[in-house]
Amino acid sequence: MEFPRPPLLPPLLALALAAAAPLAVAEASFSVRLLTPETALKAAQAALKKCRDSGFQVTIAVVDRMGVTQVLLRDRFAGPHTTDMAAAKAYTAVSFRTNTSELAAATQPGQPQSGIRHRPGVAAVGGGVMIEAGGSLLGAIGVSGAPGGREDDVCAAAGIAAIREDIEL
Repeated sequence: MEFPRPPLLPPLLALALAAAAPLAVAEASFSVRLLTPETALKAAQAALKKCRDSGFQVTIAVVDRMGVTQVLLRDRFAGPHTTDMAAAKAYTAVSFRTNTSELAAATQPGQPQSGIRHRPGVAAVGGGVMIEAGGSLLGAIGVSGAPGGREDDVCAAAGIAAIREDIEL
């Protein structure tokens, strides 16, 4: 009994498959940039100073690109809830790769993305800002305790500005 032979691959398809094989090997690993603890601390301290200078008692959290907290600074009179909230804002920013003020607007009730607000650990309110440089997400900074998300964002931006030269390529 003779079995039917499978059809031969068209020559162009065979060439495409052969050309793709080295790409699979070349993309087996990649490099990432990470914030050093010293750089994360510098950002947190600058954000804390900005908030203090504005009269706000806050907590600052800086997370790495995976959302793991690197630094947490709580000012003397910042509310007890601000430690969890600052970390949640920073985590949310890196997790969704979106500043939380933008996410807050996109996840309002009735919007297609409103369900995001119900995920554990998500803080869809202003105060979480991504730390990016050279096209890479390095982490995020979260601020909690100012009178509103806009003020939290201003403090977070001051933290990022303080490390901008350190993180640029």
